[in-house]
Amino acid sequence: MPQVVGRQYKEILKKYLESHSEEDLYVGQQFSRRFIEKEIAPEDVISIHKSALLELHPELQDEVWDSLDFLIEMMIHYGFTLREHQSLIRKQEVIQMEMNVATKVQNTLLKTECPIVEGLDVGWISEPAREMNGDYVHFLNREHESSVAVADVMGKGIPAALCMSMIKFGMDGLIGENSSPKNALSIINRIVEKSVDDSMFISMFYGKYNSKNRIFSYASAGHEPAWHFNSETGTFSELAAKGLLLGVKVDSAYEERSVSMQQGDFIVMMTDGVTETRTEEGFIELKTIQNLLVEVKDKPAKEIAEHVFKSLTEIQNYKLSDDFTIVIFKKS
Repeated sequence: MPQVVGRQYKEILKKYLESHSEEDLYVGQQFSRRFIEKEIAPEDVISIHKSALLELHPELQDEVWDSLDFLIEMMIHYGFTLREHQSLIRKQEVIQMEMNVATKVQNTLLKTECPIVEGLDVGWISEPAREMNGDYVHFLNREHESSVAVADVMGKGIPAALCMSMIKFGMDGLIGENSSPKNALSIINRIVEKSVDDSMFISMFYGKYNSKNRIFSYASAGHEPAWHFNSETGTFSELAAKGLLLGVKVDSAYEERSVSMQQGDFIVMMTDGVTETRTEEGFIELKTIQNLLVEVKDKPAKEIAEHVFKSLTEIQNYKLSDDFTIVIFKKS
């Protein structure tokens, strides 16, 4: 216990006990900075107080001294807990700073441009449940063609962002025949299998619209099936195709299928953050999502996507349980 600080504290305490003045109380408040400067622990501050009080008023009852001893023991534990808490806060602040930087890098690296193709109206939304998005949307635009990849990384944070950057690298290199859905998935699968940790897998739906023949071709790597809305019949059909998750097997083959699109038809591509929307009662039915789509079927693709997002976030009390991604290709 620093003797100088103890003597100074005793004099300040003595004056206050004699005067009970605001001025002497203020002096004591300012003196507390000395404890911080000398790095005196909370329990030692109480010990200093006890020693000073013992010299000034030794006649006090034993209960007073016992209560101060009790307080000292409590403050020892309090000091340990406080230091542990402060250390945890500092670590969390560092992690948060790193996440903020990673999020900015992710948004910059994975930026994609919405396609402009004659006769095709495109709308999409991709919202993360937390800071970083585990979903990924990437468009490839060529004359008369627009391709889109909708991916869901089974993992979060910085590792997921690194996976997505590799996917983008693979997609940017697709040219000619390689841009067909089944070939695109095969190429990206080889990249993922060689570069990504075995514990991390990626599902992907890859679709391509050709404005010349109005055909939408697609393939899937273990992803949520897309839906085709037929404007003539007012019904939905599931666009499912066989294929393993990316990164499972280096020589995986992917089935490619196609569907013809007529005026007013649209394709809905999603991640499981949409189809597995949860409320207090449990998962919603897929019919609920389809009804939301039908409500605004005559609206532009962007408004359709926004309507579904707004409605599903509302029923979740505006707290996404998972990353939310929906892409609409509408024949206009």
